[in-house]
Amino acid sequence: MVFSNKTFKFIIATLIACLPLFGFSNNVADTIKAHTETTTAHATQTEGHADATAAHEGHGEPKTLAQKIDEYKNHHVLDAHDFTLFSDEETGKHYGFPLPIILWDNGLQIFSSSKFEHGHAVAESNGNYYKLGHDEKIYKTDAAGTLTGDEHHPTNAKPLDFSITKNVLSMMVVALIMFLIFSSLAKSFAKNGGISAGFGRIFEPLVLYIRDEIAIPNIGHKHYKKYMSYLLTIFFFVWFLNIFGLTPLGINVTGNIAITAGLAIMTALITNFTANKNYWGHIFWMPGVPTPMKIILAPIELLGVVIKPFSLMIRLYANIIAGHIVLMSLIALIFIFGSWVGGTLSFLLSFAISTIEILVALLQAYIFTMLSALYFGSAVEEHHHDEAHH
Repeated sequence: MVFSNKTFKFIIATLIACLPLFGFSNNVADTIKAHTETTTAHATQTEGHADATAAHEGHGEPKTLAQKIDEYKNHHVLDAHDFTLFSDEETGKHYGFPLPIILWDNGLQIFSSSKFEHGHAVAESNGNYYKLGHDEKIYKTDAAGTLTGDEHHPTNAKPLDFSITKNVLSMMVVALIMFLIFSSLAKSFAKNGGISAGFGRIFEPLVLYIRDEIAIPNIGHKHYKKYMSYLLTIFFFVWFLNIFGLTPLGINVTGNIAITAGLAIMTALITNFTANKNYWGHIFWMPGVPTPMKIILAPIELLGVVIKPFSLMIRLYANIIAGHIVLMSLIALIFIFGSWVGGTLSFLLSFAISTIEILVALLQAYIFTMLSALYFGSAVEEHHHDEAHH
């Protein structure tokens, strides 16, 4: 049987329109169960205000599917003090490996993150007690693990944390991979007279592209060489971390605003410390502009020095973390729908978004590198002769 294009579109539209009926409709057993639970809860609520309050807190009640999904998404986008590959909800076991905890609190405190038992135990080190909060931050506490204030936002004192977290370990791994790849590529260039060899040669077109299409056009032939090492490093570093974030390992390095802030600050420092006097002259005393306007525009131009790295930070952070949350939400729809129709459509949509995220991973690395090159180019731009006559 052959369907025409219009007929096929009509069938697809009908399936999508009926999707809520397949995915969200309750069967008779669920309806009776929900009605019974509602009636029981209402009867319990009338017994007394204290019992109602205790029932409302519900610390011992099982979590709903929506709550579990929200917790998983929040846990995924946060950094962690251990590297958990996957967990068994029924047995409560976590499969992975611990990471070193390095704290400065009345001296150096070093111990394994396994002491926290994934946040269920209190860690002791040299008579000091520490508790891992829901926000993956370490708080000082007592032997009983008492946390004051809100459970999700404790007010306990926090020691200086220099631990090797999951994000830090991921950056170390990416740095090692980049060192092995590009050191072998450089050696092959020197050995073979400028001809690349080995695994690193697949990255040679990207290296040439960054040089010919990003560095030279935006910085110029005279100054581009002193920025090439940074531009190549930042491009492949961001790209590799973005790709790692698409794996099932649960890595979200570039979706951490502290990481993107660090990268943006490095770009800002290089821009400002290598800038020539023409760059600062255009900021504080623009040539060819009336003096009253110079006084007005100088603070605005100076504010742009801060806004440029801020835009770099927010752009990378927002795009990556949004991609993670959207992708996890689409995957969660498979379990929420609970039907083969909704599950299949959710899976296909998740697969499509995953494919797009691969492109976004490369695109965000390109944009960060391109904007950095633009800032470097503006910092070393030569003084034009026509401006000298104003």
